[in-house]
Amino acid sequence: MNGDRSVRFPALATMTVVAHTVTYFLIGVLASSLLGYAEQFRRPELACWMRPLTDHMVTAGPLFQPVRGFIFALVFFPVREILFARRTGWLITWWMLVGLGILGTFGPAPGSVEGMVYTAIPLRIQIGGWLEVVPQAFLLSAGLWYWVRHPHTRWLNWVLGAVFAIVMLLSGMGLLFVSTTRP
Repeated sequence: MNGDRSVRFPALATMTVVAHTVTYFLIGVLASSLLGYAEQFRRPELACWMRPLTDHMVTAGPLFQPVRGFIFALVFFPVREILFARRTGWLITWWMLVGLGILGTFGPAPGSVEGMVYTAIPLRIQIGGWLEVVPQAFLLSAGLWYWVRHPHTRWLNWVLGAVFAIVMLLSGMGLLFVSTTRP
């Protein structure tokens, strides 16, 4: 985007899909380990909301992230001049994700205002979830902003592309393994 104030949709979609999937996976693995998700998800107040980490759908979770990344790209594209041409575009993107996607969702998602009002999930657990989703929104915003502004940075293209491929491969293999080991 150096000098050029626009990015075409196919490039933005590809970058958003890759950046979202990579940051989702890395932050998710880190949060799952550090925050003890396996144990937390067995608690009665979360067991009705969250599948166990051993569930095949959880294993397949990263495989669905390109769909979410594509949806994000559809949202970002009409406002790309604001998000990617400005020095503070990453901050605007981050606030859009936090404000609309975390705090202000239309449904009672845990950690959202609606979730805090309408669910029986304890407030400390809901706010604890922010330790995963807020940093992931930050990394996605900052990383995507940088990548869109520097699309010809070869090492970045290679690293993100390779990590994306590894995440997809590992998730697919994990899903096959879980499927073949189930009775």
